[in-house]
Amino acid sequence: MGKKTIHVSDFSGTVLEADDEMVRVVVLEHPDLVAGPVRLDATPTEVEQIDDATLDVAVVEIHDGLDGGEPRRVVLNASEFDSMATDVPMAQLLRTAERVKPPKARKSAEKIDYGTIEHAGKPHRGRVTEEEARLVREQLDEVNKRLADAGLRQIDPTDPDHATRYAFDQPTQPDQPTQPA
Repeated sequence: MGKKTIHVSDFSGTVLEADDEMVRVVVLEHPDLVAGPVRLDATPTEVEQIDDATLDVAVVEIHDGLDGGEPRRVVLNASEFDSMATDVPMAQLLRTAERVKPPKARKSAEKIDYGTIEHAGKPHRGRVTEEEARLVREQLDEVNKRLADAGLRQIDPTDPDHATRYAFDQPTQPDQPTQPA
C-alpha cells in the first residue's frame, strides 16, 4: 500500500498539483499568534499579494530606564520615525549611531550549588563536593524524600556507586569461614 501526500495552500485552500510551485511563509509576529512562529504553505501568486502590501516600517525597542526590564517593541511607519529626528536627518543619524550588539545567549541558567540541602543528591555529571557528600550522609532521609517528590532516583548507601560517590562507609564483607586444615 502506498501513501499520497496532497499539498494545499493555507491561504486559499487550493489543492496544489505535483508540478505546481509552492512557497513557505513563516509568520514571525501577528496579534493572533499565540505560540510562536508558524509555517504556512502558499502559491507564488498568493505571495505576490504579500509583496504588494509591503510597508516601509521601523521596528524599535524602547528600554525604560537602566533597570534591565523587558523592552517594549514598537512597529511604526518609517516616515513617522524619520520625522522624529529634527536636528540631523534620520538616515545620517542611523549611519553614525552607536552599534548595538545582540545579547549573548546564556550558556545555562544559574549554576546549581549541589552543596546545599535543596540540591544535594540530585543527579549531575560533575564531581560531588565534600559538602554535598556530607549533606547526603547526614540528612539522607530528607534528601531521598525530596528526590522522590521530584521523581528522581533515590540514594541507596548499599549501592556501591552511591556509596563511593557520597563516601558512605563501605559495608565490610563478613570474613569467610576458614576450613580446618
